[in-house]
Amino acid sequence: MKNSGEVGARIRRLRRAAGMSQAELAGDGLSASYISLLEAGKRVPSADVLDQLAARLGCDPADLSGAPPEVSANEFQVELNYAEMALNNGDPDAAFEAYRLLQDKVSLADRPEVWYKAEYGMARSLEHGGRLEEAVTRYEYLHAASVDRPDMVPRLPTVIALCRCYRELGDLSHAIEVAEATLAELEKLQLRPTVIGIELLSTLVGVYMERGDMHRAAYLATQAIEQAGTVTDSRALGAAYWNASVVMHRNGNTADALTLIEKALAIYGEGEDQRALARLRNAYAMLLLQSETAKPEVARDVLEQSLTSLREVGSSIDIAYCLSALAQVELRLGNAEAAIGHAERALELLGPDHRLQSARNHLVLAAARLALGDRESAQDAYERGALMLEASEANRQAAFAWAELAEILKLCGEDERAVWAYRQSMRCMGHRETFLTGRKLTSRT
Repeated sequence: MKNSGEVGARIRRLRRAAGMSQAELAGDGLSASYISLLEAGKRVPSADVLDQLAARLGCDPADLSGAPPEVSANEFQVELNYAEMALNNGDPDAAFEAYRLLQDKVSLADRPEVWYKAEYGMARSLEHGGRLEEAVTRYEYLHAASVDRPDMVPRLPTVIALCRCYRELGDLSHAIEVAEATLAELEKLQLRPTVIGIELLSTLVGVYMERGDMHRAAYLATQAIEQAGTVTDSRALGAAYWNASVVMHRNGNTADALTLIEKALAIYGEGEDQRALARLRNAYAMLLLQSETAKPEVARDVLEQSLTSLREVGSSIDIAYCLSALAQVELRLGNAEAAIGHAERALELLGPDHRLQSARNHLVLAAARLALGDRESAQDAYERGALMLEASEANRQAAFAWAELAEILKLCGEDERAVWAYRQSMRCMGHRETFLTGRKLTSRT
């Protein structure tokens, strides 16, 4: 309870506001002199006395004691539901504030289950809002807490979120380290496959693809499909098909990739997660665009359908990814100016944290500006995109970007810079730098 003097002052203030004398407030159960001692701060009232006084003054006992009113578990759940609704409706800022206000009402010692849920919600809100560095800080805290409080902190969802954020930030090694360590824990426990475990596998598949390690990606994708066949959740199988299709496409097997992603579309189409379905359509459109018999017009229709859905249920980052894909489609259709518009808008939405996807948009801008004859701007954009990819450890993609820049430089007559760009490409592919001495090719060690 607060200081007795503060309690006495509240009793006196509320008594006077009610127009009551000390005797009238005392009633039958208390004496006027006792009320006088209370108001002077010379006595500390018991909980029963506070209840009596509050009833006579027509207020809550907490108004007298200064203690915050008790909040029921149901009220906490209502506030959690509101914050979750804001997040699902694509308003991460409102969701973050709702989770923060809820966490301010509780302490970690008294209500750890509510406190951790609010902390996890704030981390998710930051991620959805594109504030990845801040999200990682909170996810890392939760990841550490999950070791001691597995009953309070969802370990696997936190690891998946960390892996996802590190991937977007371009820190592929850290993403793999976190996810692989958790997979090793699961294998050691020899647990039956679960939906969340399959989701972790699928997330890791994507990271290995970004790094260019297609063998490990293919192995994990096969594992995910096998495990998904043993659980009853159809969405787990859909997610496994989705990732396996991307692996097959990267390995040049586009026909089978299309078959798998169409199976995934059928599964997600029967569910209620419109955001996931729209994101899957984005991947499907890219397969249509990059297949042997490319269908850019169909891909554009699919992406426009996705964009309509994501503007209702997606985050700004989801919309940015869709615009990035539309930029590639417009470039393929010869609409360079439209491609530039989509890519630039995507970069605005992505902000500074989503380095890997931003790099891809710079490469689209480079190709579009080259198509418009602006070679200088194209060179700058290619170099920026290549450097961002390389910094993100996406060396295979960076190598292709450097090679494309070399071709542009060669066309511009800048042979020395073209050779330099080719060397950057070779380095990213893992080759040692070479130079010619006379007619003999010598490796530089």
